[in-house]
Amino acid sequence: MSTDPDSTTPSRPNDAIDTIGDVRVVPVLTIDDAGNATDLVSALVAGGLRVAEITLRTPSGIEAIRRVAADVPAAIVGAGTVTTSAAAAAAIDAGARFIVSPGLDDGVIATAHERGVPAIPGIATPTELMRALASGANVVKLFPAEVVGGVDMVAALSAVWPDIRFMPTGGISAANAPRYLAMDRVVAVGGTWMVSRPAVAAGDWGAVTAAAAEAAALGKVST
Repeated sequence: MSTDPDSTTPSRPNDAIDTIGDVRVVPVLTIDDAGNATDLVSALVAGGLRVAEITLRTPSGIEAIRRVAADVPAAIVGAGTVTTSAAAAAAIDAGARFIVSPGLDDGVIATAHERGVPAIPGIATPTELMRALASGANVVKLFPAEVVGGVDMVAALSAVWPDIRFMPTGGISAANAPRYLAMDRVVAVGGTWMVSRPAVAAGDWGAVTAAAAEAAALGKVST
């Protein structure tokens, strides 16, 4: 499966964040076989989700990013579960256009900024949010969102820091995503619910596209 290039390729760091804010739902992909990456992301793009976060939880993560960046020009691919500056550099070299971490690591943020790529650090407390701001982040990943307070936590932090934006991830589903997406300070949500492992294993890309279309519709309804 292939997709046609479009004009959404970022030319500056904030372009990736702007596109995330347009789509509002970011699939978080843990890919075991890099050979599936192009078809998987192409199926998501066909359903309206043109931003994908490929995690580095498996040995295939970097190669999957490389293949998607080269072969799916309509997609904006980022790296997730980035926990070291070396991993951030490797992901950017492979073509990642944004970096997402489960926690806050100053080295990861610095490496991304030095390379002109936005970093979205993970935070779970006000102290971590203050550190993220001091490091130059303006979008943070509330993680694991449902565990650390969900929409109530976003509301509480937003009341103190009204200029920060959030990408809650962790426990997000089709059922609770609309509650997050209705919040002004939520730029997007991250989740896995639209990517069925059985569908991926079977190469049922039509099923992935259908699920992606349903997920993309959530972002449109909430804007």
